[in-house]
Amino acid sequence: MAKKKKKIFVLDTNVILHDSSCISQFMEHDIVLPITVLEELDHFKKGSGTLNYHAREFLRTLDSISGDKLFGRGVSIGPGHGKISVRLEQDFHEDLKRNFPVQNPDHHILNIAYQISKENPAKQVILISKDVNLRMKAKAIGMTAQNYTSDQVKDISSVYKGSRIKENVSQEVIEQFFHDPFEADPSSLDLKEDLQSNEYLIIRNGKKSVLGVFDPVLEKIRRVNKSNVYGIMPRNAEQTFAADALMNPNIRLVSLSGKAGTGKTLLALSAALETRRQYHQIFISRPVVPLSNKDLGYLPGDISSKLDPYMQPLYDNLAVIQNHSPQTGPNHKQIPDLLNSDKLVISPLAYIRGRSLVKIFFIVDEAQNLTPHEVKTIITRAGEGTKIVFTGDVFQIDHPYLDSKSNGLSYLIEKMQGQKIYAHINLEKGERSELAELATHLL
Repeated sequence: MAKKKKKIFVLDTNVILHDSSCISQFMEHDIVLPITVLEELDHFKKGSGTLNYHAREFLRTLDSISGDKLFGRGVSIGPGHGKISVRLEQDFHEDLKRNFPVQNPDHHILNIAYQISKENPAKQVILISKDVNLRMKAKAIGMTAQNYTSDQVKDISSVYKGSRIKENVSQEVIEQFFHDPFEADPSSLDLKEDLQSNEYLIIRNGKKSVLGVFDPVLEKIRRVNKSNVYGIMPRNAEQTFAADALMNPNIRLVSLSGKAGTGKTLLALSAALETRRQYHQIFISRPVVPLSNKDLGYLPGDISSKLDPYMQPLYDNLAVIQNHSPQTGPNHKQIPDLLNSDKLVISPLAYIRGRSLVKIFFIVDEAQNLTPHEVKTIITRAGEGTKIVFTGDVFQIDHPYLDSKSNGLSYLIEKMQGQKIYAHINLEKGERSELAELATHLL
């Protein structure tokens, strides 16, 4: 068997800020860091944000393996891995001078990668960057450039949806769901693929239908009923599934995906309010893009006025829930009371960082704008009795270095499917309004 040719990977700064352990992902191949990357990392060392964490962790890792040859031939990363080296600044290559201004740090990284490719014609030199613009510039000068893909899903079209439809089921099988104890053996449905834990089903035969879920504790399919959740009644099967998962105390982690207007956030908030007595607090949060953004300081006003535009959609959803109850009813009055007593807290993720998540119902909205590492950080903070819900649309990314495959929500769905304490539902039908649904499909 022919031995694989070693490649040389040149890393952009944003790769390291996305994943501080990235150098362990390139196996036997060599890694080159342009000195510009170290300069940029230096600016991120201080601070409590995720980017600051990744900068510090990477620099510590580099320091632990560095030696005299780091700025020369390179030092070994470890067994089964190649070498890593830092490349000092060089004069711009003649091929780049005309089109790439030297004032741009990205062009210095591009220049180093290009110089290395010219020095090593027998090796494949690949520039790795999360910046699509830099990748295009590299390709324009004949270089190979790739996105960092070690933590992204392989095929977004095949990502687990959390539910399926089973057609042509006999009337006898459907009828057994309408008798105690509302459950059936999965083998009675003659399914082509085994059910995942907490996977939901629409079971029908053209005349009658029933909703069910595979309960991993019972190892049977139990019936799912439509139920009122703090004044909000699910309008379709997927919303009914979502409400069931959100209200189930045995499911500690839930993700809801779907386009705008499908009811993801509304259902999560309703379930949190309905089950509030099981928890000490309800936290509702969303990332300010990019997460830990320090540019907020340049906006006028105090911290509340700076952040209100980002948090307003959450307040809007609370208002919808509140207006579903009579003004004199307990549910209508309770929401302001919970807000005033800090039993219900709405805050950006950057300002919840460091809090203890014990017996908390924690909703993370717009989770598609989180990196896989940020999602992992949130989940690993979950203490006893905490339930975490991630909502978002994997096709509506606001983060400059994430896409439908590499965002934290897609990564979570792919990695967690089948776990007994996890459920996922993809909401497909828009319920905001006929106009909103029309715009989603036609514009």
